[in-house]
Amino acid sequence: MTAMSRRRAVIAAGAIAGPAAARPDGARAQPAWPDRPIRLIVPFPPGGPADTIARLVAPGMGERLGGRPIVIESRSGAGGMVGIEAVARALADGYTIGLGSSGVMAIMPVLQPNMPFDPHRDLAMIGLVLSVPQVLAVHPSLPVRSVAELIAHARQRPGQISYGSAGIGSTLHLATELFRARAGGIDIVHVPYRGAAPAIPDLLSGRVQMMFADVPILLPQVRAGAVRPLGVTAPQRLELLPELPTMIESGLEGMVSASSYGLVAPAGVPAERIAAMNAAMNASLAAPATRRALVEQGGVPRGGTPEEAAAFFRGEMETWREVARTANVRLE
Repeated sequence: MTAMSRRRAVIAAGAIAGPAAARPDGARAQPAWPDRPIRLIVPFPPGGPADTIARLVAPGMGERLGGRPIVIESRSGAGGMVGIEAVARALADGYTIGLGSSGVMAIMPVLQPNMPFDPHRDLAMIGLVLSVPQVLAVHPSLPVRSVAELIAHARQRPGQISYGSAGIGSTLHLATELFRARAGGIDIVHVPYRGAAPAIPDLLSGRVQMMFADVPILLPQVRAGAVRPLGVTAPQRLELLPELPTMIESGLEGMVSASSYGLVAPAGVPAERIAAMNAAMNASLAAPATRRALVEQGGVPRGGTPEEAAAFFRGEMETWREVARTANVRLE
């Protein structure tokens, strides 16, 4: 067979095989996504608020993503940074996502400019899941029954009232610094703890007289009458505590704070997969049973687009940047 004959034979074979044989490897039909379970990394210990939130939202999402399960993986450490860094470093294929918190998405970028990753560059937002506002509570021995009375009491006794927090630079610390600023710079003493849970016994005993804490952390003590709630840092009153006024209602304009959570993926995940996960997240949040369970956790269900979630956390970052600057909050 001559060279020309061989060339004609190859062309003829290609024509018989059809377009599939001529299609390059990179253009072959890809399997439908998702075709296996999706991993959701929760960057906090099992059994905590973030873990609970993830386990409430994940089943509904999985049902809407072809029935593929979403498997929760706890990977805690460094205030949530370890788990979310693992998401940022994962393959951008939509099979690894994470539950990012205000701490990692808005506060640490302000207080730790040398973070090992940039949450707004190395992550893609899927959507905002939930905001959990804080309750301001005082020990019953403190003779105050409103936010205004607390502020007046503190002004009369500078440096004599102490407050607990989950640690320097935590959301609860910065929420109290925001309160101090909105209250005209009252002089109260910060007592940082290694997390919110260790601070609660000292609030109950009166060793610290006041504290801002996420609603689910203080709710049992509030209902038992062990502490006196004065206000909540949400824009509107909570369904769970409708009798409790907001800090804004109490006269502190702009006193809004929450531990917020959003779903994130590695930067570079195809847009259609982000859109599918966002739609699944919104549908899960809209389910009455899921919404009710999240409200009972003391949260405010959110939802919305990836762009709205990204704008939210960028706004939070600027808010806490200004609070940290004014209060001279630094991480050593």
